[in-house]
Amino acid sequence: MARTGRRPGQTETREHILSAARQQFGERGYDGTTIRAIAADAGVNPALVHHFFGTKDRVFLAALNLPIDPGRVVATLLDGPREQTAQRLLRMFLELWREPDSRASFLALMRSVATNERAAVMMRQFIERVMLARISEALGVPRLALTAMVSHVMGIAMVRFIVGVEPIASAGEDELVALVAPVLQHYLS
Repeated sequence: MARTGRRPGQTETREHILSAARQQFGERGYDGTTIRAIAADAGVNPALVHHFFGTKDRVFLAALNLPIDPGRVVATLLDGPREQTAQRLLRMFLELWREPDSRASFLALMRSVATNERAAVMMRQFIERVMLARISEALGVPRLALTAMVSHVMGIAMVRFIVGVEPIASAGEDELVALVAPVLQHYLS
């Protein structure tokens, strides 16, 4: 039975919960994981999981350690003229990758999902359930088209920041947006 209340001494409870969440989501997937199971694995009361994270979605997002708020991605896609959706999305990601801290988090995430099956499962579920489902419904765009768009954006990140292929690695952001946004926008047509 899980202990109740706060752990004695300096708290590392949040990190224990995140570790348990990564384990649970990695083994059981999003649908098979419960707040109770995470709490039991972390040795805490489920109320403490709710205290730190609120909902299962938020635990999941924290476990992924995303360098960006998914709500911001969805809002960026949906707020503004539809014909500029891809441009807004690409600019947002280029801005994210420009910042050293968020770029480091993003690169760590990319390396993790490329080399760790649990991380890949968690990321796949996040993309499919949290991002693609919401955006597909809101924009009335097939998931296949959105997945192609995501693949294109992730490919640019890989070539620009991980592999460093020129001239994309040193191209200006405006130049990349002018070149790539029309292609991304095509996926939404």
